[in-house]
Amino acid sequence: MASTPLVFSSSFNKPLHHRHRPFHSFQSPSLHFKFKHTFHYSNCITDFPSNPKLLARASSEEHAELTDSSLVGEESATFEIKDQKLSSWFYFTLILGVVLFVLNVIWIDDSTGFGKAFVDSISGISDSHEVVMFVLILIFAGVHSGLACFRDIGEKLIGERAYRVLFAGTSLPLALTIIVYFINHRYDGLQLWQLQSVPGVHQLVWISNFISFLFLYPSTFNLLEVAAVDKPKLHLYETGIIRITRHPQMVGQVMWCVAHTIWIGNSVVVAASIALIGHHLFGVWNGDRRLAERYGEDFEIVKSRTSVVPFAAILDGRQKLPKDFYKEFLRLPYFTITAVTLGAYFAHPLMRAASFKLHW
Repeated sequence: MASTPLVFSSSFNKPLHHRHRPFHSFQSPSLHFKFKHTFHYSNCITDFPSNPKLLARASSEEHAELTDSSLVGEESATFEIKDQKLSSWFYFTLILGVVLFVLNVIWIDDSTGFGKAFVDSISGISDSHEVVMFVLILIFAGVHSGLACFRDIGEKLIGERAYRVLFAGTSLPLALTIIVYFINHRYDGLQLWQLQSVPGVHQLVWISNFISFLFLYPSTFNLLEVAAVDKPKLHLYETGIIRITRHPQMVGQVMWCVAHTIWIGNSVVVAASIALIGHHLFGVWNGDRRLAERYGEDFEIVKSRTSVVPFAAILDGRQKLPKDFYKEFLRLPYFTITAVTLGAYFAHPLMRAASFKLHW
């Protein structure tokens, strides 16, 4: 899952029942399965000492009989007011204020920051806004995904919180640069089509953008970890939006890119969309790889009953929705995303004005 938020709290863990281990041993004592045949692990080794086909078939039967009552991942987007500490949110607000102040001083303010110099140096590569846009996203993708790849090593060296500060401290200025440059130059490219006057296109684009943000920011599930108030963790979620797609940020980014490309319809937006979608597709592979390394068999089980393509696992029967699955979306993080998305829409004029003042 690659994203700027790119991106989760141990208080969200759902208690797991004890499970028998499957035939191939793994480091996950919490797992249990409903076996078609009731025998113990030691007996399995005796009965099938050298028949890998039987082992594989039995293992697949175990996976097939997993039910929703035996989740191996965490509940997503859970937020209990009673579990919150006022001091934690005070520190979050303080950290957010400090981050914004430092970001302004070292990056945004032309008199003290390096933002304009950075954009000017990239702009020197080519007079093409398409090329500059693509390179800016490529640099961000390399830094963001690169640091994600080395997260385990980095956290062992300097600790989880320090590595989160490094991750955010390098990603945030680059992400801001992309946003500002996109806003300032979104209409500077070659016009490929013009659909803004077509009836229904505005409504379609608006709805697509709105829905995209419900996919784009699962990091809001754990704001305290994003700010390193709580110790950051790599979470294996299994409910909520994950039932629809295992990689919601990729799906949200594709929806956002397609909607903006249809609406603006020029070469700058096409270049930005290709780069952003490519970055998130890499995140699909990299995210699965990291989760597989961290969670092993637990992740393989979650992977077997979820899908990258939205709704695919539901349609082919691998994902069994509980009767009250809609309640997994009636949670504060989703309401927060909805409010922020609507606020961002109405704040578009302010965003354009602020970006123009930077002259990036």
